[in-house]
Amino acid sequence: MHKLDSLDQELIAILRKDGRAPLSKLADILDVSRGTVQNRLDRLLDSGALLGFTVRVREDSEPNLIKAIMSIEVMGKSTTQVIQKLRGMPELVKLHTTNGKWDLVAEIQVTSLQEFDISLRKVRSIDGITNSETSLLLSSV
Repeated sequence: MHKLDSLDQELIAILRKDGRAPLSKLADILDVSRGTVQNRLDRLLDSGALLGFTVRVREDSEPNLIKAIMSIEVMGKSTTQVIQKLRGMPELVKLHTTNGKWDLVAEIQVTSLQEFDISLRKVRSIDGITNSETSLLLSSV
C-alpha cells in the first residue's frame, strides 16, 4: 500500500461525506483536473487503501433490522484463524480487534430473531472462541 499524501487524504475525506460525488465535483473541490481525481481513485483502489464505496442507510429506514454487538474472547494464539472464519459470515457487518477482557468485537445485523439465534450459535461453535457476550442494540441516540 502506498503512503497517502494530503491530496489522497482530502479525497478520502470528501468521499466519506459523499461517496457518490461525481468526478467533476471532486475535481472542483480539490482544485485539480478530473483526470487527476480518476488516477488517484484508481491508485487508491488498486493499492487497497480504498476498499470500495458503500451506502449509508438512515437508522429508521430499516425498522425491522436486528442489530447487536458481540464481544468475543479467543483462546491463545488462534485469533487469526477465528478472524478468518468470522469474516466469512455476512451477518457480521464489522469486526474489530480490541484490548481488555475481550479480544474481538463484532457488529451483527440480521432480519429476524431466528437468524440472530442461528448467527450466535455459528459464532460460538468456532474453534478458538472461549467466551462471548452479546447485546442487542435497541435504539440509536
